[in-house]
Amino acid sequence: MDFDFKLPELGRPASSRPKRVAEAIKNELTLLLLQRAADPRLNGVAISRVDVSPDLKAAKIYITAASKEESKRTMDGVKKAKGFFRSHLAKVLNLRYTPELMFYYDNIAEEAQRVEQLLTELEHERQRGPA
Repeated sequence: MDFDFKLPELGRPASSRPKRVAEAIKNELTLLLLQRAADPRLNGVAISRVDVSPDLKAAKIYITAASKEESKRTMDGVKKAKGFFRSHLAKVLNLRYTPELMFYYDNIAEEAQRVEQLLTELEHERQRGPA
């Protein structure tokens, strides 16, 4: 019998439970933001992804704002509402422990726009031909 002694899982297959819990957290927080968020700083906030630790005790929530200028205001609003979000998740999700919520600003939209702009500039230079 061969064993794979790689830490931390010691050869066990990766569990799909953190992915399912992450998807449930994303769905619940999205609904909560759309239906019950009263703070005007949370208007236009979208959750791009959620990562949950293997022990289900911590969740990293990546959010995007309507614009780059509003990102600081949005992060302040989300951090202020963290307790409200966590208590809602405790009521709705059937988990032994409610994960600690950590919010991060996801600048993936700005990065995608920057890469698109660089590709467009390269295409224009290619069409102009060699100098």
